[in-house]
Amino acid sequence: MLPWRRALRALTAALIVAGAATLTPTATAAESAPSRATAAAVSSGWNDYGCKPSAAHPRPVVLAHGTFGNSVDNWLVLAPYLVKRGYCVFSLDYGQLPGVPFFHGLGPIDKSAEQLDVYVDKVLKATGAEEVDIVGHSQGGMMPRHYLKFLGGAEKVNALIGLVPDNHGTTLLGLTKLLPFFPGAEDLLSAATPGLADQIAGSKFLTKLNAGGDTVPGVRYTVIATKYDEVVTPYRSQFLNGPDVRNVVVQDLCAVDLSEHVAVGILDRVAHHEVANALDPAHATPTTCLS
Repeated sequence: MLPWRRALRALTAALIVAGAATLTPTATAAESAPSRATAAAVSSGWNDYGCKPSAAHPRPVVLAHGTFGNSVDNWLVLAPYLVKRGYCVFSLDYGQLPGVPFFHGLGPIDKSAEQLDVYVDKVLKATGAEEVDIVGHSQGGMMPRHYLKFLGGAEKVNALIGLVPDNHGTTLLGLTKLLPFFPGAEDLLSAATPGLADQIAGSKFLTKLNAGGDTVPGVRYTVIATKYDEVVTPYRSQFLNGPDVRNVVVQDLCAVDLSEHVAVGILDRVAHHEVANALDPAHATPTTCLS
């Protein structure tokens, strides 16, 4: 095999592996028993379409998983955490590719935002609420911005909270900058996994998304990042600029928190406490290492 072809395969594999890292710790459970997992989610109090929001928490929370994720595995900690605090919590699957079960968030992101649009309407109809709050991990924290900006979502969303979202794309520690040096690599990535290609810093999707400003009026934005993010790099590219934006770094709240990209979305208590604060800022409490 020619040397450049070996390098191309290595680069493509690295991009896919880095994306897969967003849900590696929990993928096996989804493969083995998706129906049991879904049933467990409902029995744990989320994705319960009979749930009616309380006066204290009048907006249902919609959870959007990350790349290679799904509506259950990404939220095995955060969803019950929010349910216990009195929220109606729902999670969707999006970005499915034909013939690829369990691992979602791989389709074109503008189409994924259309799926979110339909899902939010379903939640609002079931709960009788006027607005939702959205919490997303990685791609799931960035993808809703397309819904807000281009699909009329701002009228139905009060707040968007992104856990390590790739708002301005990622360089994957510089790997994506090598793509132009390997003929056909970008086309291969776009054809096979358009949802990954859309997340590369400088992509057409992100250029359109961020043109004219990061935010839209009427929506509160929170970004929760970690200095140790190895997937969305550089980590400050996650931050948003605009009114009603709060950018948070978990190490500023707990200096010894070593959580990286996966952990912040799936199990980090400091990050999850900040989610609770962002959902109900009027009753926010200080976030510490013991939160």
